[in-house]
Amino acid sequence: MAVWLVRAGGHGEFQDKFISEGRVYVTWDGLDVDLSRLRGRDALIAAMEERYPGSKPKSLLNQASQIWPFAHEMKKGDWIVLPLKHQRAIQIGELTGDYAFEPDGPDPFFHWRPVKWIGEAIPRSHFGKDLLNTFGAFMTICRVQKNDAEARLKAMRKNSWKPESGTQAVAALTPLPDSVEPDAGAEVDLEERARDGIVRLILSRFKGEGLERLVEGILRAQGYTTWRSGGSSDGGADILAGAGPLGFGSPRLVVEVKSGDSPIDRPTVDKLLGSVTKFGANEGLFVSWSGFKNNVQKELASSFFRVRMWSQTELLDALYEVYDRLDPDLRAELPLKRIWAVALPDEE
Repeated sequence: MAVWLVRAGGHGEFQDKFISEGRVYVTWDGLDVDLSRLRGRDALIAAMEERYPGSKPKSLLNQASQIWPFAHEMKKGDWIVLPLKHQRAIQIGELTGDYAFEPDGPDPFFHWRPVKWIGEAIPRSHFGKDLLNTFGAFMTICRVQKNDAEARLKAMRKNSWKPESGTQAVAALTPLPDSVEPDAGAEVDLEERARDGIVRLILSRFKGEGLERLVEGILRAQGYTTWRSGGSSDGGADILAGAGPLGFGSPRLVVEVKSGDSPIDRPTVDKLLGSVTKFGANEGLFVSWSGFKNNVQKELASSFFRVRMWSQTELLDALYEVYDRLDPDLRAELPLKRIWAVALPDEE
């Protein structure tokens, strides 16, 4: 089998469609040509020149190198790595059929392959740093060959997608045979790599109940007065938070913090909604280090004005926003520095 990285659009905007339909798509706008009928990559480039006039030859060559394998190299039984954008997690799937072309679209969904999702919302922190770097290539579609990815993903599946062991990560550093070509797309998403580094630092210094302490620190920096159970019997609340210097203002929050390895399901979030009523709060905040099951956000739409859910993505965003206002002791445990980097358009 081969392992392929496939992104659900440039910004993950088609993620829900991929997951709910059990399909992966080529998401290039206007590419209404049957890829299976093209005799070579030059024919694909010619078709793209017609549809994207004014595009640079180098850009078309790069795009064709991603699109061509979707129809001509991927095979039934290959695995798909789908980085999720709405939470810091990876979805893993297995291709179950051949390439299909839908001439009527709708645009851009002309090309698809059926997939069975075998690993749902696996936290990025479960994967070795080297694998994450490979998954961070600036490519929409590419084959993943570095770092013994195939064998390591198989081992993770046998272990119910639990975090990779240190032994696996060290073994992956052994050089591969010369016959194995490096992955396409050497450029890496530096922002994603930086976030992964911050996640690992948080994991090392705020394990278990320590994550409650970090969440409390963020809420305090946001202006809340808080109470934290600190490991005692919490009665359904890890943290209580109220606005203002005494905490008597509104909004009043009940906060649940989970630092486990598994995504949270709907019934667990429902328990927080019960605690909101029990404690006379206005809203609830559920912080899950490992994210949430794919269906949770949709099913809780009716509770939009009662509960918020933070996965790693929202937690990090909140941390960045208030970092300069955090307690000095927390900043000492979590030393961060803001940097700037050049952001070039895709074709450059």
